[in-house]
Amino acid sequence: MKAIVVTDPAAGMAGMKLVDRPEPQAAINDVVVEIHAAGFVNTELEWPSTWADRAFRERTPSILGHELAGVVAALGYGTTGLSIGQRVVGLSDWHRDGTLAEYIAMEARNLAPLPGDVDFTVGASLPISGLTAWQGLFQHGRLQAGQSVLAHGAAGAVGAIVTQLAREAGAYVIGTGRAADRQKALDFGAHEFIDLGSERLEDVGGVDLVFDVIGGDIQKRSAALVRAGGTLVTVVGPTDVRPADGRTIDFVVESDRAQLSEIVQRVRDGRLRTNIGKVSSLDEAIATFRSTERRTGKTVIRVRP
Repeated sequence: MKAIVVTDPAAGMAGMKLVDRPEPQAAINDVVVEIHAAGFVNTELEWPSTWADRAFRERTPSILGHELAGVVAALGYGTTGLSIGQRVVGLSDWHRDGTLAEYIAMEARNLAPLPGDVDFTVGASLPISGLTAWQGLFQHGRLQAGQSVLAHGAAGAVGAIVTQLAREAGAYVIGTGRAADRQKALDFGAHEFIDLGSERLEDVGGVDLVFDVIGGDIQKRSAALVRAGGTLVTVVGPTDVRPADGRTIDFVVESDRAQLSEIVQRVRDGRLRTNIGKVSSLDEAIATFRSTERRTGKTVIRVRP
């Protein structure tokens, strides 16, 4: 099968190669999925799990990508709850070969059903962005109706879903980003928008929850805006800042079938729109990842037409 692999941690994007790899076999509790569409996060090249397994042994060449939508092609021994030919969407294990390939072997528990009326491209755009938003807001941020949310990067892949889920939950959403993102963030449901390039973040006043995807100075300034009892949730790693009378939580998104099914259902009934930017083929994927053009949404690789 075709797959995009990396072998050298120092090479960065230049080290990506499209190669032929053996098709994977299903271990106990695994399924093999024929991948139709896949996602990729640029920071994967910085993750230790891209280069080593859980026992810290080198595992290169590593197949990149962890989001997929596809069709179950084979079942491993003891696998239940899925059937051959079933459409699925999921988030694969960080320490195993990934989704920028024609097939993947992964644990069945990391997959959720993908209804026939949800396109594979849409499905592949959901696992990381959707689960990150869901877990940050509800699991870690404990968002309640009537609270206020400061959603950084509100026009991005994660931020757009944060904005929509928070508004649906009854929160008042203040989005941030560049000036060019204003209308897009408002279209996704932000009640107001702060241009981080020309407007004062501090003019927002107090908020109950900050959802940070930026870090750095913006994160530090945002911590000061959190009301007593509120939360700063961040996905950019451990931080030494915290609200004066609140808490800071940094987290890594986890696979969750039930949560992913809830997200897919919202897409089906029109309550949630995914934010897809460029769609490329597997043959074009490396050039797309290396492009210096600004990304305006989630990049999805269409593995099969």
